[in-house]
Amino acid sequence: QVQLVESGGGLVETGGSLRLSCAASGLTFRGYAMGWFRQVPGKEREFVASVSGSGANTGYADSVKGRFTISRDNTKNTVYLQMNRLKPEDTAVYSCAAGRSYQETNYFTSTHNYAYWGLGTQVTVSS
Repeated sequence: QVQLVESGGGLVETGGSLRLSCAASGLTFRGYAMGWFRQVPGKEREFVASVSGSGANTGYADSVKGRFTISRDNTKNTVYLQMNRLKPEDTAVYSCAAGRSYQETNYFTSTHNYAYWGLGTQVTVSS
């Protein structure tokens, strides 16, 4: 079955950096757009970033544009989220997701496009 396993979360000070990883198994990785979402208690899940199956196209939420970078390694079935200049408002549980894409250039910003989800990893940014 499909499994997505996140790692790399933790506690960091304001202005610091973290790199999240998501290892995928049980799917033809290149055939899926991959996304990162985040959620805090009491709020809806929020789109953070997405990357197309080929890795050529990416999309970001305005709140993270210029600070976060999503990438993927199709030889390792892994997607990454490099987070720089972190702010306290970035504190959340970050989850990766996989969405079937029939065009390797497509990426998705809506949760509705993603069929598979990881359990998430906690990121806490102290002020």
